[in-house]
Amino acid sequence: MTVPNQEGPPPSAPTPDQPVAPMTSMQRVLTALGQREPDRVPLFLFPVMQGARELGLSIEEYFARPEQVAEGQWRLRAKLGHDCLYNFHYAAIEIEAWGGSTLFRADGPPNAGAPIVRDPEDIRRLSVPRIEDSPSLQRVLTATRLMAEQARGEVPIIGVVMSPFSLPVMQLGFERYLILMHERPDLFERLMQLNERFCVDWANAQVEAGANAICYFDPVSSTTITAREFFLATGREIARRTLAQIKAPAAMHFASGRILPRVPDLLDTGAAVIGVSSHEDLGALKHAAQGRLSLLGNLNGIAMRHWTPEQAESAVRDAIRAAGHGGGFILADNHGEIPWQVPDAVLTTISQAVARWGRYPLADDHIH
Repeated sequence: MTVPNQEGPPPSAPTPDQPVAPMTSMQRVLTALGQREPDRVPLFLFPVMQGARELGLSIEEYFARPEQVAEGQWRLRAKLGHDCLYNFHYAAIEIEAWGGSTLFRADGPPNAGAPIVRDPEDIRRLSVPRIEDSPSLQRVLTATRLMAEQARGEVPIIGVVMSPFSLPVMQLGFERYLILMHERPDLFERLMQLNERFCVDWANAQVEAGANAICYFDPVSSTTITAREFFLATGREIARRTLAQIKAPAAMHFASGRILPRVPDLLDTGAAVIGVSSHEDLGALKHAAQGRLSLLGNLNGIAMRHWTPEQAESAVRDAIRAAGHGGGFILADNHGEIPWQVPDAVLTTISQAVARWGRYPLADDHIH
């Protein structure tokens, strides 16, 4: 999945008053990432756990077999009409590769068990897990290959990694990690070196299995958690080094953390896309991105649990009005995972609203 040259329209670009012919999801996304207007605004719904419901399984049973995850993703795309397949299982799956555990629940995302690093000195003895030695990661790769076989290049497959800078929240626990990063720079640097190697290996294994792009989750790099000076010296440099080694386009996603003041600092990270929060103004984010970054977001997944059809349509219309013009925008939720409690009817309404309000050209009177 190569991001197209952003200079000028494609040879077959329509005139402003001519509707765009229907595209495949891959064509639609690539055009938008090239800062051009496709046939309609791309929609990335991320119903990670909902495949379990489609197959009549518990969340834990669902993630136990890659064939089920691949089938769940295809069923959900057929049902909801969004523009990607998502190989993400749960964040703690990476911790399993490091020797940790996962706690499953009946109505929400699995969480990491006890931290694998309880004494900071243990970092000196850590070694990078081998992707081929992790049964959990191998399940994700198998699911990715199955999705790719059916997608045949027409639907983007999105892989996921936790950033080296954010993974320690699960490796150590939040409080221990904050202390480490500020009080033990030697151990912090060693952990970053290990995590960078793992992140690159894991991302590229997914690309080799068929993922077309990688979502690099990095909430610790948001303004919600770190100050700018510290981010510039740590999270940004780590992202630059890591993304440069990933063999596919990458989106930096901040898991609903705020980033508006930080957008200029993200322009040279190597990311093609940034995931943006529902708590920030999409129009201001689009302006800050300067046509050099595409936006992914920013529907409020938590509020979505209680939306009426009218509220869902209004949220879609407002987002498209704020960021849809000129391409460079993919409508999605703001966290990268649709909560289990969001009704299917809301997701269907979102998809229908994109079909109604997201067709290009987005004439102002059409949007308003």
